[in-house]
Amino acid sequence: MYKMVSEFDTIKDPKEVAFYAGLILTSLSICQTFSVMYWGRLSDKIGRRPVLLMGLFGDTVTTLLFGFSKSYRWALVTRCLNGICVGNSPVAKSAVAEMADDSNRPRMMALLPLIWNFGSVFGAAIGGMLANPVEKYPRFFGDSVIFKEFPYLLPCLVSACLTLTCLFVGIYRFEETLVVNNRTVVPASQNRQSGSRNEATPLLRQQEENVIVEQQPEVTLRQLLTPIVIHVLITNSLMSIAAAMSDQLLPIFSATEPREGGLGFDTRQVGYTYFVSGFAVLYLQLVAYPRWALKYGSLLCYQSGLKIMTPYFIFMPFLSILARQAENTILALSPEKSVLLSLPAIPTPWGSYSVEYMLLWLLLAFLLLVRITGNTLAFTSINLITSNTAPSRNYLGIMNGTQQLVMGITRIVGPLISGSAWSWSLKHSLPYPFNHHFAWLLCAAAMAIASFMSYAIPDSVNKFASGNASTVAANADEREE
Repeated sequence: MYKMVSEFDTIKDPKEVAFYAGLILTSLSICQTFSVMYWGRLSDKIGRRPVLLMGLFGDTVTTLLFGFSKSYRWALVTRCLNGICVGNSPVAKSAVAEMADDSNRPRMMALLPLIWNFGSVFGAAIGGMLANPVEKYPRFFGDSVIFKEFPYLLPCLVSACLTLTCLFVGIYRFEETLVVNNRTVVPASQNRQSGSRNEATPLLRQQEENVIVEQQPEVTLRQLLTPIVIHVLITNSLMSIAAAMSDQLLPIFSATEPREGGLGFDTRQVGYTYFVSGFAVLYLQLVAYPRWALKYGSLLCYQSGLKIMTPYFIFMPFLSILARQAENTILALSPEKSVLLSLPAIPTPWGSYSVEYMLLWLLLAFLLLVRITGNTLAFTSINLITSNTAPSRNYLGIMNGTQQLVMGITRIVGPLISGSAWSWSLKHSLPYPFNHHFAWLLCAAAMAIASFMSYAIPDSVNKFASGNASTVAANADEREE
């Protein structure tokens, strides 16, 4: 995104690129946040399946249009349209909750962050490596007129093909999960006594009959916002805004020249940084986290994730010191001698690199592993904790919707803050901590506050509260009195 915006004629000052790149990223979050409620209400009327299919179709078209961007205005408009189309994420959560039952709902909800992390990591990696293919891969794309005219079309084309595949799978394989008959209805397969059930039980079965669920008294959002829920949402918002800021900072920090406090990577090397942590996501989410959550509980995993990510933000900008020392070899132009350690370059099958350059990648890989571990612990746990704060499964939708709204707002504010802070620090050339460390330290401060506040959350959030609407309403009335 940083490289793409820097090539638009509209941007005159290179130091303003981070701000305008942040606006494009923020525009998607703004449109996504304000379309969430519309998609949710529409899915309640016409079903989950058509809403999800419409979102996939719109995502395919708008992603292709974004790849044809030749101006900042076109990129901004197509990004906004894409945000509107992908605002149906709560609908996906609702569909997963409706497919699952009490025996496998926690594991199914825990898979959602895995899908998000997997897409974020490998999507960014693919984008970085496939951008501008004419220059990077002249053997294959050197004679391509369309990719020379639109250097960022190829990654968008790959993304659109993947989304189109999901669309066809949804059309032919995905069945409607919402059942409407004037009253709340659940599949009978979730209620019949068919022996023991476990996490391997199929999620969807033939719906031979319907069981009517007893109607509960109406409970308002105000009644659901207990002190515990509010405390969880506050820590969630602080964590999310720090994560949104760092997600914006990492590619900008990687692409910024070392003399200005960055790493000086090209788009392909930026893609490599995401691949470093991509495979770790699979192991952590599928193998490590379920064991940790089972042994220690969601709350302790959440607190540990917040603590782990705080030092990552603090130490990440110090890598620019190594990048400055290895500036001549950071782009692999020549195998010069190590400046910092006065050692000769290290030969590898891919060329010779200085000690600083090798050390830079080792430390970067370690810090990215710390980041992805903290993300896995924190974001997976907060999904489970949010669900556990609901008084019963009848209110999972509204609780997850509230959480999604909070996270959507932070994705709007986060990139604006980090982009503005980064541009401001480059313009003024102030000493530490107001130099290129400043934006990263803001992330660390938000995460440290969230970590401190998380210790006030009670252990009761480790278990699902199987109450009902009458109990919730009565408890709310008692609090008001």
